Amino acid sequence: MPYTVKQVATLSGVSVRTLHHYDAIGLLKPMATSPAGYRLYGDGDLERLQTILFFRELEFALPDIKAILDHPGFDRKEALIAHRRLLLEKQQRLTGLVGTIDRTIEAMERGKTMDAKVMFEGFDDAQIEAYRQEARERWNPEMVDESYRRWNSYTKQEKEELKEKQADIYNQLASLMDRDPSDPAVQAQVERWYRMINDTWYTCPPEMFRNLGSLYIQDPRFQKNIDKVRPGLSEFKQKAMEIFADRLIAERERSR
Repeated sequence: MPYTVKQVATLSGVSVRTLHHYDAIGLLKPMATSPAGYRLYGDGDLERLQTILFFRELEFALPDIKAILDHPGFDRKEALIAHRRLLLEKQQRLTGLVGTIDRTIEAMERGKTMDAKVMFEGFDDAQIEAYRQEARERWNPEMVDESYRRWNSYTKQEKEELKEKQADIYNQLASLMDRDPSDPAVQAQVERWYRMINDTWYTCPPEMFRNLGSLYIQDPRFQKNIDKVRPGLSEFKQKAMEIFADRLIAERERSR
């Protein structure tokens, strides 16, 4: 059953003007146009609109949403599961902010100065930002293109050398799994991996590197492949990458 733009606007709460804009930028194009020139939307268009609105709720920019939805590897169910988790976290965050407001009002009424730490409880949006970065990593066509372009520029011998280097990093990390992920020897191998990604495939800032580590344990394909070297290596590597990335981020913030 086709829907007119007015019907879609009524169903979704999105204005007709916004739907026209989504059409103009290629984010949500109707399945057809009536003989009279009216936009007609199908069930698939409504599903795409729902996904767009979930991404908008998490404050994704429209160009990022389009790039993600148009990527061949995009999995709507996987995205919805992630959206659900993050919206629940956002709900908890808003509940926390309401509590902070209540405590602020109470402190004002009593004429007391709030503890600085308590004053800013609930403002942390790190989990949602982490998901934004993870989504960009997983479905960003530009990053994928850069990775393929760089890889295809290498000679056969260079590719073999890079594969050997990657295998050596994995094996070195596997041999250090009896240590804490923060151990200097472990972190030295993680730094090798960080530099290899940047030098070999694509530009990978610390935030992206941190989320890439999370992907190693969240995506069964990555986890299975890494754990072939040694069971549990994916989780160990993720923890070590998180420590490494957080250190780089902290150093960058201190230098500003």
